[in-house]
Amino acid sequence: MSGILFNKIIFGPIHSRRLGNSLGINLMPEDIKLCTFNCVYCECGWGRTSEVQYDKLLHTDVMLPILEQRFKELHDKGAVIDSITYSGNGEPTLHPEFEVITDHIIALRNQYFPHTIISCLSNSTQLYREDVLRALKKIDNPMLKLDAGTQCMFNIINKPFHEIDIEDISDKLCQFDGKLTIQTLFLRGESNGQKVDNTSEEEVSAWLQRIHKIHPHTVMLYPIDRETPEKMLTKIDKAELETIAVRIREMGIKTLIY
Repeated sequence: MSGILFNKIIFGPIHSRRLGNSLGINLMPEDIKLCTFNCVYCECGWGRTSEVQYDKLLHTDVMLPILEQRFKELHDKGAVIDSITYSGNGEPTLHPEFEVITDHIIALRNQYFPHTIISCLSNSTQLYREDVLRALKKIDNPMLKLDAGTQCMFNIINKPFHEIDIEDISDKLCQFDGKLTIQTLFLRGESNGQKVDNTSEEEVSAWLQRIHKIHPHTVMLYPIDRETPEKMLTKIDKAELETIAVRIREMGIKTLIY
């Protein structure tokens, strides 16, 4: 499976089950997935590297005029946009000019779509960079991934290209002071002979402890919804997700299931 790749910097708006009419912003190369993770469920397919190939990334002097032109076109057409969303072919915060781009997008939003939120789908691995942390705190809706409670399951599901400490990620997520959404995909199955299951009581309890510590304003739970690169995975039903959601809501945290 090659996966779904976006061949434009800006795409949509498309309907998102979580964000409504979403205008996508893809900061990654158009022909490959570039991410620090190689998740078993990623709709973009298997990745090959997390090394930033700067010659494949568009710089701001090229990208920003394209964004401005498209924003103006959509405004002039009367397009309805609920969210301007960083997504696309990998981890958007890997772009070295992420904060500069974010500042420009905020200005364009304020000019053309002042009532639209700005969202970012991120895997949380670049929060050690002060520029990324600053940029994510500037936007309305940072949506940060946390798919596991234990280091072992984190490694099996997200398959980071380099060693990443889930404890460090959890600590960085606390720096948002609750002004963030945590996204978690629950699944079961097998990958390379290893059991994939973040739904067991051991895993859910460990994950809930991290949620309690981070205390986001919202948690989004969802199952597999598209074809996955790892074929031996099982979709979790809504009833099972609801049992997990109840435990989060008992902490006073808004919880949504998709």
